[in-house]
Order: sequence, then C-alpha cells, then structure tokens
Amino acid sequence: MRALANVWTLGLKELASLRHDRVMLVLLFYMFTGAIYSIAHGVSTEVVNASIGIVDSDHSQLSGRIASALQAPLFQSPVMLDRDQVDAAMEAGRITFVIDIPPSFEADVLRGLKPAVQILIDATAMTQAGVGSLDIQQIVLNEVTTWLQSRGIEALLPIEVTTRAFFNPNLDSIRFTSVMAIINFITILSIVLVAAAVIREREHGTIEHLLVMPVTPAEIVAAKIWANGAVILAGAFLSLIVMIEGVLGVPIHGSIPLFLAGSAIYLFATTSLGGLLATVAPTMPQFGLLAIPVFIVMNLLSGANTPLESMPETLQTAVQVSPTTHYVAFAQAILYRGAGLDVVWPQIVVMAVLGVIALAAALARFRNMLATQAG
Repeated sequence: MRALANVWTLGLKELASLRHDRVMLVLLFYMFTGAIYSIAHGVSTEVVNASIGIVDSDHSQLSGRIASALQAPLFQSPVMLDRDQVDAAMEAGRITFVIDIPPSFEADVLRGLKPAVQILIDATAMTQAGVGSLDIQQIVLNEVTTWLQSRGIEALLPIEVTTRAFFNPNLDSIRFTSVMAIINFITILSIVLVAAAVIREREHGTIEHLLVMPVTPAEIVAAKIWANGAVILAGAFLSLIVMIEGVLGVPIHGSIPLFLAGSAIYLFATTSLGGLLATVAPTMPQFGLLAIPVFIVMNLLSGANTPLESMPETLQTAVQVSPTTHYVAFAQAILYRGAGLDVVWPQIVVMAVLGVIALAAALARFRNMLATQAG
C-alpha cells in the first residue's frame, strides 16, 4: 500500500507539472483536434476534382456520352484537346488524365470489333493515377454497354463483376485517415510526454529531490507512466467522441470501452519506451534527434499507411517487435469492423508482453541513470 501511495502521489506531481507546461498543453489540444481535422480533410486517397482532357477523333454520339459521363466530384469538366496539344498540357501539369478516342470508334463498336481507347496518365499524381485509371475504365465500359443496350444490342461482358465494399461502402478516405491520425498521435505523444518528464527532472535539478525521497526507481517510472498515459487516454477518448464521431461524422462500429482498454495497454508499452529513450538522450534536442527515426519507423511499418501484406516477408516478421503494429491491427478491427474481445485478444497479449519488456529495459536504464546522478 505504501508503494501504491507513492506512485499515486508522484503521479499527481506529474499532472501538476504538466498543467503548468503551456506549450505541451497546447500541443496536446491541437493534435487531438485541429491536426486530426486537417489530416482528415487534407489527405485524400480517392480521386477528387481531377483534371482530364479528351482527344475526340470520332465526334460521334458514343464519344460524346463518354465525355459527358466524366463529372464532378471525380473529375473537372473535360478539356477538349487536339492530339498535338497533349504533350504540352501534360508536361505543364495542367492535365492529369487524357482519353484518346480513335476515329471510327462508334462504327467499330457497332461492327462488334474491339477498338482501343488510350488513357494517358500523369503518374506523378501517384494516388490519383492508380485509382483514377480504374474509374475511367469503368466509366467507359459502362457508357459503351449502356449505349449498345439502348440500341437493342445485347452487350454483356463474359463475367459480370459485382463489388461490395464492407465497413466503408462509400470508400471515403476520411473514415480511414482520421482514425489512423489518432493512433499516430497516441504513439507520438506517449513517447514525448514521458521522455519530456524525465528529461525535465534532470534539466531542472529536481532529480536530486527524488534521490533523497523514500521512493524506488520503479515507483518513479510507474508514476510517470500512469499520469502521462491517463492524460493521453483521456485526450484520445474525447477526440474519438467529439472530433471523429461529432465533427467529422465518422461512425464507430465497435466497443469504445474495449478500444480504451487496449489503448491503455498500448500506452503502457509506448510510455515505457519513452522512458527508455529519455535515459539514452540527456537533453530534449538530443531526444528529438533520437525519437524522430523511431516515430517514422513505427508509423510507416505499422500497417497504418501500407498493409503489412504489401511488405517483404522478412520485414513483416521484423515489425512484430513493434507494439504499434499490433495496436493498429487491434484498433482497425474494433473501430472499423466492430470486432470483439474474442478477435483482438492476441494483439492485447502481445502488446502487454512488449510493454513488460520495454518497462524492464527502462527500469534498468533508469536505475543506472540515478546511480550516476547520485555519484
């Protein structure tokens, strides 16, 4: 009971110290509000308002139907181009897509031939290039099929493809980017807050006060973990309710209490990692240089941006040592697909084990740091 009382009292001291750190409070508020909103609306994975041109060498009813089908919000109004204008328009970056409809296109379709429609793409617009080319192909095929059927000609493809999008039927990127932004910010803030607390003690000289108090290194570390973790967990909960569901209108399908419970375990792992990094870097500038590559690696290889299945098998195995990889899978299963504990318990167990390992390493380094400080 004495140890728990020490941890509780030291944690309250951490909260009081954080309350007077206005810069950190502003950072916390912004990252869980404005930053999430800007990422949700500023980062798009679908085609929106893309510029498109048409080289119409046929000037037929069918080519006109194709041009009129390219509408907002996917595309801007099509720009009619001559063939000798295409290169200049794409090199200047004014046009992302160009559809080249050949002469006698309509007549060849009526004769049962398979005329080729060329699609030129500026692939420097990488996201739009990949998704937009599929949209254009689907629009052209639909218009040709509909036009033939309107003339009494049966025009069915050998295989009819029916696509059903689960969990995000409108393929809206806001549903993905907003939730992943919360996960990334939880990772960054949990490491930064704990590290800043440890380094602040050292820079302000208050570490000597802790050395003469009847507390153990384990109690000091535990207090920093629970206090900073509680602040981040509260911020994530409010952001999920107010920003994600309220402002952005993104539905949450799963259990929020289960998500918060798993997030608490994840915060145990990442705050322990933050304490470990703080014992390696003696000052905040040095910690920043050390933490930036850690953030980048944990984020990019977590599956939040690119599915793990797209990575080399060796890398897929290596990133299993990162708690962020398991947290992303855990959060996506609950918040997107409404999964329960029977589905996500393996991720919870792995995060807890990794947290224990990180805490043990942080405690060993912290004891050495205190011994050096005392000496």
